[in-house]
Amino acid sequence: MADRKAIFITGGGSGIGRAVATYFGARDWFVGVGDIDQAGMDETLGEIGHGFTYAHKFDVRDRAAWDEALDSFATAAGGRIDVVFNNAGIPIGGSLIENSTEEIERCLDINLKGVLFGAQAAYPHLKKTAPGSCLLNTASAAGIYGTPGASVYSATKFGVRAITESLDGEWAEDGIKVRSLMPSFIDTPLLDHTPNAQTNEGIRQRVTEAGLEITPVLEVAQAAWDAVHGEKLHTTVGKTARQMAFAARWLPGRVRKQTRASARPLGR
Repeated sequence: MADRKAIFITGGGSGIGRAVATYFGARDWFVGVGDIDQAGMDETLGEIGHGFTYAHKFDVRDRAAWDEALDSFATAAGGRIDVVFNNAGIPIGGSLIENSTEEIERCLDINLKGVLFGAQAAYPHLKKTAPGSCLLNTASAAGIYGTPGASVYSATKFGVRAITESLDGEWAEDGIKVRSLMPSFIDTPLLDHTPNAQTNEGIRQRVTEAGLEITPVLEVAQAAWDAVHGEKLHTTVGKTARQMAFAARWLPGRVRKQTRASARPLGR
């Protein structure tokens, strides 16, 4: 088995995935990225600046494709995978009654089923490099308290939080760490998406109008590094996420009141 540690990152063609890939790559890790965007992956690997990289185009909704991706990456990385970063995800906003069946199913499939399939596929690889190997999942501040105008997205991120907590227990005896990141609004291309087919109003516009903080993506990369090497189960990223976690725990009545007062859904 090669000595160089290896990380495989889904959603590696942009945003958080790209930032984490370049951060670990700069620290001499072998970096693999998976995405449906080949051009984006090529750009990510070009930014790393060394040859210990690998890209695999696949869809996280395809369980068999997961096995192919991780087996191929393990071979490229000299027989080892130390970290699998379940990061691929899509936004969806608007009131629930505005969301189409197709939008709901796509979000559930990518954000939730994709994470479960990734965990299943990652397990045998991470068991080989345990103790100290890690499954890292991207949850969200939307997984701390439900967000009006984002019920489907919040549901998926609460689910990712639950998966993380469940597997932290299931895999403890194998020496595999399971961790989550809970970022708030991060400065990535996802903020420029429109939340659903019913609106032309971008997510970035809503965040800015609400006076909420947009966190630099580098903070997420640093948090990912700390999560992989630390003992904290869930890591909040950004001022908004930290404040939400504190308030949800200690001031739940106030959070509920504020949530109901600000319940103009994305897209209205």
